Amino acid sequence: MKKTKSIGIEVKTPSKSCEDKHCPFHSTLKIRGRGFAGKVVSKDTHKTAKVQWDSQRLIKKYERFTKKISKIKTHNPPCIDANVGDMVKVVETRPISKTKKFVIVEVLNKWEQ
Repeated sequence: MKKTKSIGIEVKTPSKSCEDKHCPFHSTLKIRGRGFAGKVVSKDTHKTAKVQWDSQRLIKKYERFTKKISKIKTHNPPCIDANVGDMVKVVETRPISKTKKFVIVEVLNKWEQ
């Protein structure tokens, strides 16, 4: 079993260990930059998950709000293994692939079916 390291932010460390080279807890991947909380919309077989979150913006002229949805592709390490519907915490890292620049570091709420 690999030793779990601290990643520098207040998150719950995963109970499982993994051999993933892109895991911030069990590898040398460092985190930096922005962090978000969102919902897992889809999950891929190549350790990829799509996370989305909603925001509202005020249009001053019309005195109304618009709804904006943001989606990003993230790396889903095997030790965390977030499923569709879970609320997760996502943090920026170096580019892992062409489209993945974020990694899931914690599952906030599990979605019960």
